[in-house]
Amino acid sequence: MFTARPLRTLLIAAVVLGAAQTACADRLTLWNIVHDRCVAGFTATGNPAPCQAVRIADGVERGDVVLKDLVGATQFLLIPTARVTGIEDPAALAPDAPNYFAAAWRAIGLVAQNAHATLPRDALSLAINASMGRTQDQLHIHLDCVRTDVRDTLRRAAGSFGKAWTPLPEAIDGRRFQAMRIDGESLEAANPFRLLADGVPGAAAAMGQHTLVVVGMTFAGPAPGFVLLDGQTDLLRGDRGNGEDLQDHDCAVAREK
Repeated sequence: MFTARPLRTLLIAAVVLGAAQTACADRLTLWNIVHDRCVAGFTATGNPAPCQAVRIADGVERGDVVLKDLVGATQFLLIPTARVTGIEDPAALAPDAPNYFAAAWRAIGLVAQNAHATLPRDALSLAINASMGRTQDQLHIHLDCVRTDVRDTLRRAAGSFGKAWTPLPEAIDGRRFQAMRIDGESLEAANPFRLLADGVPGAAAAMGQHTLVVVGMTFAGPAPGFVLLDGQTDLLRGDRGNGEDLQDHDCAVAREK
C-alpha cells in the first residue's frame, strides 16, 4: 500500500492503479484515465496512451482497455470503457454483457512479454477483488503471474476439479476457496461472472462479497483449460476478498529453471 504523496507526484503516477492505492486516492482515478485519456486520445489520434491498447471496435459501451499497472513489471489491468463499478455491478451480469474475463485472457501475452520469458498456462492468472478489497470503483481485472505456491496447490488438486463448484482441498494463506474446472484454450464460452452467479447459492444477490481468480491449467490428456476460484469476504478473519493476493507481481515463476 502506497502512502500519501504530494499532488504533483500523485498526478504523474495516476496513470496506473498503483497510484490509486494511496490513502487519499480518488476512487474514480481509473475511470478518468480510461474515459478522459485513453479513449479520448485514441478516438482523436489513434494513440491509446497511457493505455497499451484501446479496443472499441464494437462501440465504447462494449469495449475495454489494457493499462500497465505501476506495481510490478508484469501486472496489467483490463478495464471496461463503459462505466461499470465492479464485480457487484448488475451490468456485469446483463444478458448481453461483454465477457471481460475472456478479453483479459486475450491480452495475457503482455505478462509473458514483460517477463521476458515463455510462460506456461499455469503460470498466468486473472483476478478481480471483492468490493471491500478494492480501491477503485471502476471494474478492473488484474493480469499477472500466479504465485508459485498457489500454482503448486492447484497442480496437486487438479484431478479433483469438476464442472461444478467444490471446495478447494487445501487452504491458501488460511483462506478457503471454491473451485471449478473450465475446459478450452480461451474463456470465450465461459463467463466467470455468470458461472459464479448461477453456480453458487446466494452469489447473484451478493456478488460484491466475492472475489474471482482464474488460473490457466493443462489437465491430463493434455487438455488446456482453467481453474476458477471463488473466495468470499470474511471481515471477522480479516479477509477483504483480495483475489489479487494470489498473484505474484514479481513473477518469480518466470525465473524458475
